[in-house]
Amino acid sequence: MRKLLATNLLLFFVVSAFFAPLRLRAQKDFPIEVFQVLDLPLSVHQASLVKSDKGYLLKLTVGNSAELKMLGLRYSLITINADSKPQIRVNRTEGFSLAPYSTESLTFKTPIKLKPKDGERLVLMLEQVVSRESIWEVVKAKEALDAYARGDYSIVPSVMRVSNHVDAPPNTRFPFEE
Repeated sequence: MRKLLATNLLLFFVVSAFFAPLRLRAQKDFPIEVFQVLDLPLSVHQASLVKSDKGYLLKLTVGNSAELKMLGLRYSLITINADSKPQIRVNRTEGFSLAPYSTESLTFKTPIKLKPKDGERLVLMLEQVVSRESIWEVVKAKEALDAYARGDYSIVPSVMRVSNHVDAPPNTRFPFEE
């Protein structure tokens, strides 16, 4: 009886060890490295691509360090191959609502058609952050991201903040209103 139990237990571990990688590969989420831009009011943590039936969805945790409600962002997602050559895969704008001084986990519903290859790194960088009152734009974002991909971490991107004249604050009266 003990010998049969030990044999069945050994068989279970062997079969589990064989099929576990297949199960993990089918459900695998791809982690994304984040190139933080420190002068932006949003920081990104725990970014990943989550497999869905239409492609991959971007899932990330964002933290708002400003006293303003954030409405959206623009990001670039690149792959870096083993030779440190970057290739832009996605440049997209997404909308959301994030209260001042809060953190939230977001999953954007726009699918990303991408097949990450073995040995490639995925890197995400925020290029723009939008609130009702202001827009923060990373100056020369592509150059900074290219330098980061090549391993040159000395390039620190600068951020320009401008007034948002499109998304006017509530209760704003315009000259043509009566």
